Amino acid sequence: MNNETINMSEPATGTALLSKSNPVFCCYLFWSSLLILKMLLMSLLTARQRIKTKTFANPEDLRVAKTSDVRFNDPNVERVRRAHRNDLENVLPFLLMSLAYVACGPHPLTAKLLIRIGASARLLHTIVYAVLPLPQPTRALSFFITFGIVCFEAIYVLIAAVKYI
Repeated sequence: MNNETINMSEPATGTALLSKSNPVFCCYLFWSSLLILKMLLMSLLTARQRIKTKTFANPEDLRVAKTSDVRFNDPNVERVRRAHRNDLENVLPFLLMSLAYVACGPHPLTAKLLIRIGASARLLHTIVYAVLPLPQPTRALSFFITFGIVCFEAIYVLIAAVKYI
């Protein structure tokens, strides 16, 4: 580690860390917006699967499908719901930890690569889980890529912040 990496109070360019003048923060803004939009679309994908399979969990929704029974166990609906839940469990920590990481002023190239790779892995995870299911280890690899990045960022932030506690 060189002195530039250890001194994380200011970005290398002399700009504010959490401003549009910081290219790392702009990278974070782009990819976090994309991931949030993807998560919102998961709700629509769930609704599409429910309508397609006439699988509704609430009696008031039965009129839409013109069916008379509530169903909870359609495998297509459940797959999309599990993928959406997986996003809630993994995208949100990625977004929060990446923001804290950006706020610590990491090396710009490293930070942008980690954000791009982590977000891309989450996009791939959704595709291979809910859209075009592929056999393992495709989903596991895309999960562990982002998981590893979040762990790295968390350790980096802990090291950067420990001197302030």
